[in-house]
Amino acid sequence: MGIEDGRVALVTGSARGIGKGIALELAKQGINIAVNDLSYDSDAEESIEECRSQGVSAEFFPADISDSTARKDLVEGVKAEFGRLDMLINNAGVSPKERKDILEASEESFDKLMEINLKGPYFLTQLASKWMIKQKEKYPERNLFIVNISSISAYTSSPERGEYCVSKAGISMMTKLYADRLADEGINVYEIRPGIIRTSMTESVTDKYDKLIKEERITPIRRWGKPEDIGKAVVAIAKGYHLYSTGEVFNLDGGFHLQRL
Repeated sequence: MGIEDGRVALVTGSARGIGKGIALELAKQGINIAVNDLSYDSDAEESIEECRSQGVSAEFFPADISDSTARKDLVEGVKAEFGRLDMLINNAGVSPKERKDILEASEESFDKLMEINLKGPYFLTQLASKWMIKQKEKYPERNLFIVNISSISAYTSSPERGEYCVSKAGISMMTKLYADRLADEGINVYEIRPGIIRTSMTESVTDKYDKLIKEERITPIRRWGKPEDIGKAVVAIAKGYHLYSTGEVFNLDGGFHLQRL
């Protein structure tokens, strides 16, 4: 079927966009998928069916990861349905409802993004890690992974959406912390930094980025990124191609991170 029958990946925010791209690429490798998003809708149904079309099991687990009880229910739901968790992909996140200059942005917007983009993944990883440690003790031959999806905004200044940048910078440090703590437990942790990816989140700035990519060459690779680009990077981790690495950052940004004259 693929890498190993029976493996399970929980991908947060996987009803659409980057999360869906990751889920589908993993499903193509024979990995069962726990699809998570806020609620079951047509997008979630489509994501599940596309994963199932690859011959794997895919089930939906609604949860708002910013909520403590919902995070616990999410992990318990995956445990009850699948009985194991081989990969946690922290992908769920939001951008500010309104882009506002940092001098005008509200505490409400800041708090919301921290709750969803940073606090949620931070404590979901805590829960998943404890379960993974128990699995590793019982099945030491299993390779277990945590992958955090951050952004080029982790290091790129955008004063009109400062709260988003701060939340993604936090994900970068979170990756280092968990990579350090979980290394002795045999669990590898990675960060993937997507660049300009064509999803519903970037629809409102399509014209802006079209111009930056084509005319100003903001990226050496002159095209938009696609959700499957991120998914294929996660597959490389799932295949165990980076076992002698943890806390590593994978730049999936068309070369944006290069400093050029």
